[in-house]
Amino acid sequence: MSELFDPRHVRRAFSRAAHHYDEAAALQREVASRLSEALDYFEDPSRGGRAPEVVLDVGAGPGHAALAMQQRWPKARVIALDLAPGMLCEARTRFGTDRARLFDFKRRPHAVCADARALPVRDASVDVLFSNLCLQWVEDLPAVFAGFRRVLRPGGLLLVSTFGPDTLMELREAFSRADESPHVSLFPSIAQFGDALIAAGFKDPVLDRDEFVLGHADLAGLMRELRTLGATNAMVDRRRSLTGRARFARAAQAYEPMRRSDGQLPATWEVIYAQAWGPPPGTPIRVGGVDEVHVPASRIPVRRR
Repeated sequence: MSELFDPRHVRRAFSRAAHHYDEAAALQREVASRLSEALDYFEDPSRGGRAPEVVLDVGAGPGHAALAMQQRWPKARVIALDLAPGMLCEARTRFGTDRARLFDFKRRPHAVCADARALPVRDASVDVLFSNLCLQWVEDLPAVFAGFRRVLRPGGLLLVSTFGPDTLMELREAFSRADESPHVSLFPSIAQFGDALIAAGFKDPVLDRDEFVLGHADLAGLMRELRTLGATNAMVDRRRSLTGRARFARAAQAYEPMRRSDGQLPATWEVIYAQAWGPPPGTPIRVGGVDEVHVPASRIPVRRR
C-alpha cells in the first residue's frame, strides 16, 4: 500500500520547529488541557480507581503533557515518545529544568525517539496511553490503534486527539484556486477515527469534536505560524519546489473574500477527541473485516495418539 504521508518529512519538520514550537502552540496546549481533563476517569473509584504505574505519551513534542502527568502521578513511570529528535531534546531540557521545583518528584519522564506505528513497549504494560495531536500524521489508523491496543493493559485508559478534515479548509480552498497540487494535508474524519477504534477492539469508545477558528492578519502570517509549528504539508505527493510568488499571490487573492468582519483571515482547526478502555484479553482485532484473535500456544489443545 502506498503511503499518504512522508514520515521522514514529518520527522524533519518537527525537529526543525522544536526550538520555537511553543511560541505558536497555544492551540495545541489548549487541546492538551481539554484532553487531560479525562485523566480523572482513570482514578474514578467506581472503576477501582488507582494511580497508574506506566504512562505513555505518544507524540509528546516538547514534553508539557508528559511532565504534567509525572507531576500528577510522581511514582509512575512516564514515557515521552516522539518521532522527532529535536522535540525530544527540548523535552529532556524541560524535564531537567523543572525537576528541582517539584516537591515529591521521584522520577522524571523518560524520553524515547520512536514511531507511533511501531511502539518499543512491552505488551499489556501501559496503564494510560495519551496522545495529543499526533495521529493526523499517520494514515493507517487501524494499524496504529492495534499497536496501542497491544501495549495497553486490560482496563487501561486511552486518550487521543487528532485534527479532522475541516482543519485549514480555508487555506486548502485558497490554494486549490492557485494550482492543482495539494498544499494542505488530508486528515481523517470522526467516523474513520471511530471505526478504527472499534476495529482495534477497544472498549466503550467515546468521541467528541471541537472547532476552533483563529484569526490571522494575512496569508503570510498564517504560513509563518504553520512553519513555526512544523505543521507543513507532509503528503507524499506534495509539491517539492518552493511556492512561487505568482502562485502565492493567487492563493492570497482567493483567501481575501473570506476575511471576517474583524478584518482577520479565518483559519479553522477541527479537533477530534477519543476516549476508550483496554478490552479484556482475547477480544478480537478486526483486520480487513475479519476477526483476528491471538491465543497463547499453551492454550491450544494437542491431540496425542
